[in-house]
Amino acid sequence: MGRKMKDSGVEWIGEIPEDWKIVSLKRLCSFEAGKTLSSNEIAPKGAYKVYGGNGLRGYYSQYNHEGDCLLVGRQGALCGNVHEVSGKFWATEHAWITTKTPVVDAGYLFELLKGMNLNQYASNAAAQPGLSVGVVANVKTVLPPKNEQEKIANKLHNKCVVIENLIEKNKEIIETYKSLKQSLITRAVTKGVRGKREMKDSRVKRWGMIPNNWDFVRLKYCITNVSSGLSAVTDDDTSGESGKFVLRTSAVSTGIFIPSEVKAVLKSAEVRLKCPVEGNTLIVSRMNTSNMVGSCAYVDRDYENIFLPDKLWKIHLKKEYNVKFFWYAINSIPARAYYSEISTGASASMQNITMADFGNNKIALPPIDEQDCIASYLDEKCTAIDTLIAKKEQLLTELEAYKKSLIYEYVTGKR
Repeated sequence: MGRKMKDSGVEWIGEIPEDWKIVSLKRLCSFEAGKTLSSNEIAPKGAYKVYGGNGLRGYYSQYNHEGDCLLVGRQGALCGNVHEVSGKFWATEHAWITTKTPVVDAGYLFELLKGMNLNQYASNAAAQPGLSVGVVANVKTVLPPKNEQEKIANKLHNKCVVIENLIEKNKEIIETYKSLKQSLITRAVTKGVRGKREMKDSRVKRWGMIPNNWDFVRLKYCITNVSSGLSAVTDDDTSGESGKFVLRTSAVSTGIFIPSEVKAVLKSAEVRLKCPVEGNTLIVSRMNTSNMVGSCAYVDRDYENIFLPDKLWKIHLKKEYNVKFFWYAINSIPARAYYSEISTGASASMQNITMADFGNNKIALPPIDEQDCIASYLDEKCTAIDTLIAKKEQLLTELEAYKKSLIYEYVTGKR
């Protein structure tokens, strides 16, 4: 016979065992938001110091001891994630959580926090979603008897370790597929797909030997037009949406065009839209991390009502070239390495290249008939690899969902 249940009175929790309690999180743990440091300020003696960027960024006054964990308070989709204390953290983006051990088992609290979906309590008042320590501390949660807490924590730990190992294994497989794809692309655009032939030195180390009948040219000589949009951000909260959208840089950062990666444009900003997404063009990111700046995606058709921001370029090539071949060539290892090396910026997360930088990159250029052949070959091979990656990514989604469901069911007494 199943155990007797009762209504918790909290929507996300639902029913709980009859002898369990509903309490505020502040009954189970204390929270301390990270403290920032001014240029001339020194963290107190014994404080847990936080490093990031160019050095010491802040601190927590409490000592690091077993049972502590950290709550991510900002960073968009990461908002509300809970981690065991390790590594280096940005002080102002995290809160230090200390378990009130007489009341709650540290292992159970850790699993409980992971299963609570704290993201739902985030505020969107700032540019990035954020969690307030005061708000989180007053969130209602569930508390089982102390003798059950450790049992729940142990069961979850054992089950989650198995799931997490599967997740890590599948992530490794995905990275292997991605590396295989990039190697396949690089070999095709530097050596061709027609077997052995006479080769010549490109005189650029990263490109090595290329087929003797290929040219080695700067991109700028192959381009007819480059255009970009404008920022379509407005502070007018009273303006309704226009039905038009502007691309995010994430729409091209993977090297594949993702038209769903857009931001809605308000009517008051509609006049700033000037660069629509067109078919048979390339879209290039001029700003991103050093390994993603210069990312290039091929657009197969026109997308009505979607426009480029100022951080993306739309590239039109001369009519005598195969646009897809150039897409593959720009995403090859030697071409990507060039952009990573010359990019500049104030931080590692925001590197830039100029249009001159983009155009001065060199590629190995075969005759048009071989461009067509290479593009068709890579379409077939890359589609097959992308299908394998998509299946693994779907499996990751399912494993993460199962893990989350498992945690929820155990910490609320439903299992």
